[in-house]
Amino acid sequence: MTALEGRERLRLAVPNKGRLVEPSVELLRDAGLVFEDHERSLVARVRNFDLDILFVRTNDVIEFVGDGVADLGITGEDLLAETGAELPRLRSLGYGQCRLAAAVPSDSGYRSIEDLAGLRVATAHPNTTRRFFETERVAVDVIPISGAVEVAPRLGLAEAIVDLVSTGSTLVMNGLRPIADVLTSEAILVANPTAQVQRAAELAAVDTMLSAVIAARDRKYLMMNAPANRLGELETLLPGLESPSVIPLAHAGMIAIHAVVGADDVWALLPRLKAAGASGILVLPIEKIVP
Repeated sequence: MTALEGRERLRLAVPNKGRLVEPSVELLRDAGLVFEDHERSLVARVRNFDLDILFVRTNDVIEFVGDGVADLGITGEDLLAETGAELPRLRSLGYGQCRLAAAVPSDSGYRSIEDLAGLRVATAHPNTTRRFFETERVAVDVIPISGAVEVAPRLGLAEAIVDLVSTGSTLVMNGLRPIADVLTSEAILVANPTAQVQRAAELAAVDTMLSAVIAARDRKYLMMNAPANRLGELETLLPGLESPSVIPLAHAGMIAIHAVVGADDVWALLPRLKAAGASGILVLPIEKIVP
């Protein structure tokens, strides 16, 4: 019997430490899943859905999903690439964005990847780094190192590094500058290949829950009143999911318009809507969007 057989409840593996923990828990709660605080237990039983959340070491998420101990997992694109595991990627989750970058001392003369030929490159992502330089046809000596990768050049361990970068401030603090991006990464939802076939409907249900929250996070719901004869002009300003909803009002010649727009577009859009005749404009958050 495999790890998947004879088990009724789905299992989702989530990191128990690191940069993905809080946004992952927030996403699951925003999706409507009800469970206890993960700090109290390694396993959180979801009370309103047949799902158990396993809080495991960051590096164990991919192994748990690959071995079938968990049906789904939340991990980083960089971690999946490093292991080389062939797990189905169900969805990008919209947080944990960072990049794996090659960096060198700021006062060095290295300007490009080609300048590193024959030199030592320290990294906590040796497999990804080797593949990158092989693809670029640049021969380097990859030095595997765990933790504090950015100090390797200062300690004389390597002439360059490949490390995760979010804002770049850590590189600057350690006298480093990036010269190339090796990989872009963010949090992703992965699945066990067998579970994807045998429990397709259940996995799709979880994916729908999460995708509905993700889709809503960068949208706002607009409601406004306007003269009916200005509808055409207002429609051109509202590039929502579909055509805006138009509702006749009690006063002749007046309509209500409802539309979904990008959250980043709202503040630039409001004065243009007012100039086109809109009034009583409401800007509302959206909890979930299910296509």
